Amino acid sequence: MNGGLNRLGRRAALETFADWTDRIQDGELPSAPSRPQGQERNLVITQWDWADPKAYLHDEISTDKRNPTLNANGPIYGALEASADYLPVLDPVGHTASRVIVPVRDPNTQVASRAPLEPSPYWGEESIWTSRANVHNPMLDHKGRVWLTSRVRPRDNPPLCLEGSDHPSAKLFPVARANRHLAVYDPATEKMTLIGTCFGTHHLIFAEDDNHTLWTSGGGPVIGWFNTRMFDETGDEEKSQGWTALIMDTNGNGRRDAYVEPDEPMDPDKDKRVNARYYGVAFNPVDGSIWGSSLGFPGLVMRLDLGSDPPATALTEIYELPWGNPEAPVQGYSPRGMDIDRNGVVWAPLASGHLASFDRSKCTGPLNGPTATGQHCPEGWTLYPEPLPQLKGLTDSGSAEASYYTWVDQFNVLGLGENVPINTGNESEGLLALKDEEWVIMRVPYPLGFYTKWMDGRIDDPNTGWKGRGLWATWSTRAPFHAETGKGTSSKVVKFQLRTDPLAK
Repeated sequence: MNGGLNRLGRRAALETFADWTDRIQDGELPSAPSRPQGQERNLVITQWDWADPKAYLHDEISTDKRNPTLNANGPIYGALEASADYLPVLDPVGHTASRVIVPVRDPNTQVASRAPLEPSPYWGEESIWTSRANVHNPMLDHKGRVWLTSRVRPRDNPPLCLEGSDHPSAKLFPVARANRHLAVYDPATEKMTLIGTCFGTHHLIFAEDDNHTLWTSGGGPVIGWFNTRMFDETGDEEKSQGWTALIMDTNGNGRRDAYVEPDEPMDPDKDKRVNARYYGVAFNPVDGSIWGSSLGFPGLVMRLDLGSDPPATALTEIYELPWGNPEAPVQGYSPRGMDIDRNGVVWAPLASGHLASFDRSKCTGPLNGPTATGQHCPEGWTLYPEPLPQLKGLTDSGSAEASYYTWVDQFNVLGLGENVPINTGNESEGLLALKDEEWVIMRVPYPLGFYTKWMDGRIDDPNTGWKGRGLWATWSTRAPFHAETGKGTSSKVVKFQLRTDPLAK
């Protein structure tokens, strides 16, 4: 938060927030939220406590995204990011919470957070965040194991990753540092296995392939993957991992060639390395490509076509938000966490207060070559303003909503239909689903509180209607003690279900 103030301009940002606080205290509100309407009246919310009052929950996982019936009625697993070195676990049937310790290989692994800059009114000078593992994102595989982005050692990479290594990926693009790696927890054996990667990790997604390949964001100039089938068969973490630089086919010959660097001018005989980084990451079930979002202004989404030998043949396409493009009727900017539907359409929240979709099949121009460098497919984008008022004084399309992530309900887990995109309503205290271009606002009623960074959907019993289905999320605020219940409040697990009608049993 301190770094965010500095990026905004510290003095101006503090003055702006102080003025906003004074106006809110004096009773200023943009508008009263609407009462639930239509399907919104059918919402059922169940809530549990977990973790501890000092812990910050980043997100949770309940099932395998590729098969939402896996782990039916089973435990929910969380990620505490910088705050503590354990996985919070909730048994939603027995209503009990427990913990699984997340270790590191090297005791010199740095603590993920800094000491407080000033004494806290809640904790004084105590540094309440102590994590070294810095677990960020969990994901379940087809065996019910929990895969994690987790630190296992300090940032500097071993010789395997560096110039001179015999690793196929390192020969092509050596990587000096990785801020986070991988770990996997097997509930059947209660064993946590740590995996050192050369590439950094942040978010995870499994491919729908025979190798159950785990794709990761957070690698900086590369995108990394892990062949979990090979690792299960060999136990060799070095051979099971790979990564590639992000190279655009700017000479347009359909293959990857020698390339120029991002800060160098284009060469008609060469390709060009992309100065963009995967943040969200998603597997396209239509063609097996790997998509992702990249932060910044105007921001973009990326597509990775693997080729026959990904470290050497993978090619990247980039598609920028159509900011400043007169051909785009509605303009937005700055995507965050994204997802994809079963038709290959990409969905992402924008800082401009939109939900954006990008459909590559709508592109009319060349998808590679010297003109395909970002602003070449405005026709692929569709922007939907999120259902909050716009910021005061603005007339641009969009709203004051600031969604962190989009999750697509590919298999009709919630009951609104297949391929429904759902945003984390971070300023709406709820979830925002876009159904047939109309918003369904699933708001957690005041004063329960709700702020999440992720959700996933699970089918516990397909034969019991709405009772056997639901979306799972968690409180993701960094400071749960700021809730009205104050110090001692822990994060919550929140389950969202939609009845067929308000009185359905």
